[in-house]
Amino acid sequence: MEYYDDETLKKIQNIELMILSDFDTFCREHKIDYFLCGGSALGAVRHGGFIPWDDDIDVFLLRDDYDKFLNFAEKEMSDKYYILDYDHNKDFVMMNAHLCLKGTKFIPNDIKTLEDSGIFLDLFCLDNISDDPQKAKKQIKKAWTWNKLMILSKVKKPVLIMYFGWKKKLMEVILMIVHYMLLLVRITPEHCYKKINYYRNLYKNEDTDAVGFMFDSTPYMSVLKKSEMYPTERMMFNGVEANVPHDVKAYLKHTYGDYMKLPPKEKQHNHVPYRLDFGPYKDCLFKGGRVIRNEKDTDCTNNI
Repeated sequence: MEYYDDETLKKIQNIELMILSDFDTFCREHKIDYFLCGGSALGAVRHGGFIPWDDDIDVFLLRDDYDKFLNFAEKEMSDKYYILDYDHNKDFVMMNAHLCLKGTKFIPNDIKTLEDSGIFLDLFCLDNISDDPQKAKKQIKKAWTWNKLMILSKVKKPVLIMYFGWKKKLMEVILMIVHYMLLLVRITPEHCYKKINYYRNLYKNEDTDAVGFMFDSTPYMSVLKKSEMYPTERMMFNGVEANVPHDVKAYLKHTYGDYMKLPPKEKQHNHVPYRLDFGPYKDCLFKGGRVIRNEKDTDCTNNI
């Protein structure tokens, strides 16, 4: 497993805090709700911000807020940011979106052809799921399976964060075989994407309490209830105030179990990229999610 040097990781975290601060300000101005999720919510509670080794920030938005943000951001944040998702770039075979910082590069190891990828905020959409457990199980399983096929139809060696040692090596061989089988039978990302959209939109027009991001490492990891997540609360994240679930500790217990216990070193993973370029932010210094100056103690924003 690769690791960052301390200086590089700190620089990535500071830039992502800037993106989070801009995102939060934009969402509050446009009455768009969201909340920190996954490791970012965990970090906010356990560490007061980033998990020390983490290199990204994750947020959940309900479908209406997600679509509203993507629509407004593309028009109103385009001077500094751009949206990366499958609809914008067919090499990006994931079901989330990235709010990418212009002028930077963060190209993942598993999709090295993804040149249009900058340092980002990770946006995850919560779609309606049936409140009927049996219908929900079928919906989630179908959506999740088609997404994994979509990834494998494009990527022969995806990043595996749930496997270690010989199990990881075995799984890599199995997935590579599946990749070539999908190519052989001509299962394309476009075909999989249509199937995914069918299943994730099954209950789009129903007022369900159950929502979820159906494309995690395991199918049911991010199945939640709106009544338990909202109204969102405010919490500090490394000096930046952001939204968290209404009962963030209950959310973390549901997601991680004993969330205050640190994982062993071999499970402290992040996403060291194939290519990283800070662009005009290379020499910038930051405070509270804002660019303050460069290393020569002058105004860094003049170069951005």
